[in-house]
Amino acid sequence: MISAKLLQLVIDASNDGIVVAEQEGDDNILIYANKAFEKLTGFSCDDILYQDCRFLQGDDRQQTGLKVIREAIANSQPCRQVLRNYRKDGTEFWNELSITPVFNDAEKLMYFIGIQKDVTEQVEAQQKVVQLQSELEQARSEIIELKEQIG
Repeated sequence: MISAKLLQLVIDASNDGIVVAEQEGDDNILIYANKAFEKLTGFSCDDILYQDCRFLQGDDRQQTGLKVIREAIANSQPCRQVLRNYRKDGTEFWNELSITPVFNDAEKLMYFIGIQKDVTEQVEAQQKVVQLQSELEQARSEIIELKEQIG
């Protein structure tokens, strides 16, 4: 069996943010965050422990992915969504959030494990591709229109 000390070292060695939350009413209260979470978000454990992780969305709480997450949590199901989040300094980043429920031996929900992966570069690259495709389509339409005018 793995020791608690080794497990702590493994979690802290992760490049991805890892949090543990327990349900308290409609909230999922953070009871643990690893060093990668602190580095990713700019929030220290002292800043965020014992509050719901919603603070990462700031006022941006109408994202489609949040509805999916709320439904998964309500049904004690795992899920993965990409969300727009905000660091402590207010800068935006794209977060691939994976949530997994943890049950005890009696199948009672105990915790949710959240793993945050910064996917900002991938999302921005994808947005750039979409923009370039749109510009290319616009240029094609203009070429067709010019050809029709010429002859």
